[in-house]
Amino acid sequence: MSFRIQPTAPARPNRCQLFGPGSRPAIFEKMASSQADVINLDLEDSVAPSDKDSARANIIEAIGALDWGNKTLSVRINGLDTPYWYRDVVDLLEQADERLDQIMIPKVGCAADVYAVDALATAVETAKGRKKKIAFEVIIESAAGIAHVEEIAASSPRLQAMSLGAADFAASMGMQTTGIGGTQENYYMLQEGQKHWSDPWHWAQAAIVAACRTHGVLPVDGPFGDFSDDDGFRAQARRSATLGMVGKWAIHPKQVAIANEVFTPSEEAVAEARAILDAMEKATQGGEGAAVYKGRLVDIASIKQAEVIVRQSEMIAKG
Repeated sequence: MSFRIQPTAPARPNRCQLFGPGSRPAIFEKMASSQADVINLDLEDSVAPSDKDSARANIIEAIGALDWGNKTLSVRINGLDTPYWYRDVVDLLEQADERLDQIMIPKVGCAADVYAVDALATAVETAKGRKKKIAFEVIIESAAGIAHVEEIAASSPRLQAMSLGAADFAASMGMQTTGIGGTQENYYMLQEGQKHWSDPWHWAQAAIVAACRTHGVLPVDGPFGDFSDDDGFRAQARRSATLGMVGKWAIHPKQVAIANEVFTPSEEAVAEARAILDAMEKATQGGEGAAVYKGRLVDIASIKQAEVIVRQSEMIAKG
């Protein structure tokens, strides 16, 4: 165990991040009243180039005009390889209400990308006297991003979350698939003539989780493209939760409830975690370093796992 204590991630509910294009202001109110923990108003992929300016204006108006409740309110800006991103940052921080919590930066390939946005945001905040420093979320969606994932996770004190963008990531890696998340038809092994499908996103997700947990950032799973496939979405979300991710994107409102279901610890899981903590507390009072719970060993590692579940449950209940 390193003597360097790993920082804790921000204590905020992040089970589901609901996306909606800035060019469709008619849906903003429905997004605000949804059960998603995070709202991502989009200026990037879902907005046509001819609509960028009007979408930005729509979002700026809505940030202060609508009641977003306790949700984390985020705007995905355009990529740094476009002529739009600087205007996104400047206009949002000069014109939008301070209810805005976060800027999402797409296609981050290295720490310098985050530094560029950080420097611009800092200059605007200072010039305008904004009291609340804007937070960042980054999306890993390229070979460069995953290769530099740890330096990105450590790039800025503003950074609160990191997501995997499966579609652009697959394209950057040259993967032979057009699927967005989930299992892929040709990614299988054979055993005794039977196909067994594995998860092609697993290794990238694990790298993101490790980098995030090292540097106190929330690891988030990205989109699942086939919103008609509830079972597929649920399966992907369960794999992500098991790996240590805290939530998942929703590109359709129907995916919100499934994400919340998966990333909310069940009553049974919370009860068992509390029972494990109680068993260990009694063992400690008796001078023992471990306990037995339902026939299995409970030690300090088990305690840490149980504490994660209890803290998550309590945070969601407060949110």
